[in-house]
Amino acid sequence: MQTSQKKKISDGSCRFGDQPMQYQEAYSCPPIQNIDVGSRGTHLSAMTYDQYCTLESSSEISACPVHNSPSTSSSSPNECVVSQPNSQSYPADLQDSSENTSGSPGSESYVTHKLRELETAMLGPDSDNVDMYNMTAMPGPNQIVSEAEKWKFLVEMMSRGDLKEALCTCALAIANSDMFTVEWLMSELRQMVSVTGEPIQRLGAYMLEGLVARLASSGSSIYKALRCKEPAGADLLSYMHLLYEVCPYFKFGYMSANGAIADAVKDEISVHIIDFQIVQGSQWVTLLQALAARPGGPPHIRITGIDDSTSAYARGGGLDIVGKRLLKLAESYKVPFEFHAAGVSASEIQVENLGIQPGEAVVVNFALTLHHLPDGSVGTQNHRDRLLRLAKSLSPKVVTLVEQESNTSTVSFFARFVETLNHYLAIFESIDVTLPREHKERINVEQHCLAREVVNIIACEGAERVERHEHLSKWRSRFEMAGFTPYPLSSFVNFTIKTLLQNYSEKYTLEERDGALFLGWMNQPLVAACAWR
Repeated sequence: MQTSQKKKISDGSCRFGDQPMQYQEAYSCPPIQNIDVGSRGTHLSAMTYDQYCTLESSSEISACPVHNSPSTSSSSPNECVVSQPNSQSYPADLQDSSENTSGSPGSESYVTHKLRELETAMLGPDSDNVDMYNMTAMPGPNQIVSEAEKWKFLVEMMSRGDLKEALCTCALAIANSDMFTVEWLMSELRQMVSVTGEPIQRLGAYMLEGLVARLASSGSSIYKALRCKEPAGADLLSYMHLLYEVCPYFKFGYMSANGAIADAVKDEISVHIIDFQIVQGSQWVTLLQALAARPGGPPHIRITGIDDSTSAYARGGGLDIVGKRLLKLAESYKVPFEFHAAGVSASEIQVENLGIQPGEAVVVNFALTLHHLPDGSVGTQNHRDRLLRLAKSLSPKVVTLVEQESNTSTVSFFARFVETLNHYLAIFESIDVTLPREHKERINVEQHCLAREVVNIIACEGAERVERHEHLSKWRSRFEMAGFTPYPLSSFVNFTIKTLLQNYSEKYTLEERDGALFLGWMNQPLVAACAWR
């Protein structure tokens, strides 16, 4: 099952998500006008979306240095030129920036308060015993010494060139409807981000787009505002191929799941695999190879595939393309094979759509798909838990789960923003190690395979937010409530993944914990894989 990084994969399977959000070279979006924020009475007036569009205007690396964290920054305030707020555009107390900057006795200053919040958000809740999920409330009137103090802090922050801190500050200002601050920060951030720069600059460009889209509209209107010409299906498939090759995340998930499946059906003569997001079908290549070499001969394999719109577009047709490809592959391995295409989406699946037959061993595969389904926090229908109960009713030999180790489902906007920033920054950094920055397709890979997810998480709410990741601890609770018990992954699976990772950077980490495997980047878990029965 060892996979070489240089080996060509014949189909795309690299998406972390499936959503209709699309990108383009330059947006044509409606202006941001009169954004009402309630009692504050402030709004982004006469400011167009194009003013803050980063993808076209930031194609070169900014001259402003960027540092990953305040703790490592040693630059002087003069290192990067930051525009000063117009004194005529802000309250009178801003005209004297030296006024009341030390804080009042007995209360924490605004600067100290916000700095502690941002440090806790970026370094983790254990850094200062502060819950990062309760940071959206601005300090009370007694804690804000003056507007001058706030703007002094903002100008100093931007002069340090700490892009991560600046992005979090902008998101916090949006969460608190501080549109004066948002307007100024966005104009500054636009000069700091770049789709061709450092990982934080590239991710920052897409996160800034998400913030602008969030202000510009909501729900389905966001999709209309960001709608663009998607690349041709063949091009999208090539971007998927490339991401699949340069990062081990998808191979890790597929190989972990296949190892559990092979172990669970080792004595079966007829196996029915139900794949709730078959994508291009590449997960099953190595499993068919392994079953073909099974002592005593391979079992009869039947795969039921459930489609998604992005995969169908990339392959240029329906599931019959996947079925024919897998059938041809199975014939070459002399594995008895059938393919069944389910004609409905994952959220609409019923038992009768699956074609269950007597005497077959059922396997259910949830690879990077359950997070797309809404739960009870979105509406009255909880499709996540419904599908798990449906899977349990099939009495499966094993159910495999692969999901991103991130929490972007039910947490507040600011906490979701920080979680997204930390999670995807690790992914962008890992891409930087393998895919040269001058690679002509790198921007397309990041833009079409990753940025759409980032914008969806930040900009959308309700049913329109389809990227709703959960930590494995939450998935474990869902499986247990549905009646499942853990199916421990074998030591052979662990060994196989370690062998796989030898083809990649030593910064990738593998951890086995509570019967699950976690693949991470520099000890930050990014993808989790486990099995249930």
